[in-house]
Amino acid sequence: MNRNEFIKNCGYACLGLGTMGLLLEGCNSQKMINAELVGDVIRIPLSDFETRKKLHANDDIISKTSYIIAQHPKIKFPICVYRLADNTYSALYMRCSHQGAELTAFGDKLVCAAHGSEFDQYGKVQNAPADTPLRTFPTTIEHQYLIISLKAI
Repeated sequence: MNRNEFIKNCGYACLGLGTMGLLLEGCNSQKMINAELVGDVIRIPLSDFETRKKLHANDDIISKTSYIIAQHPKIKFPICVYRLADNTYSALYMRCSHQGAELTAFGDKLVCAAHGSEFDQYGKVQNAPADTPLRTFPTTIEHQYLIISLKAI
């Protein structure tokens, strides 16, 4: 293979990888919402955990998402809310306990891009260098809303 063919093949490879990344990004089921902040609580409609798909004119399929990410301009880092069961939720502050970087949600874990720390959906450390669990918030359900208490954030 000569130099020109090598450069051409490398260009095609980079183009292919870039396109693949965009295609895979479309498969991401991460749901980001702008949360309603009332005093020191966040209110999230339970319907935000539902996705409706129309099959036919009269048929809807409702699927439940396993987590959503709630953000608000007055809160420095987002909060990842996992739906663990029908009435059981886990709300985690998406700030790494190692050095404070923002975490990224990947299914049932939160990952720190800075140093590779991983946390489960309960905020427990699954992979170092972090050695302290994530900040969690108490949750309750009131009138079809998930209420997350942010006291002492």
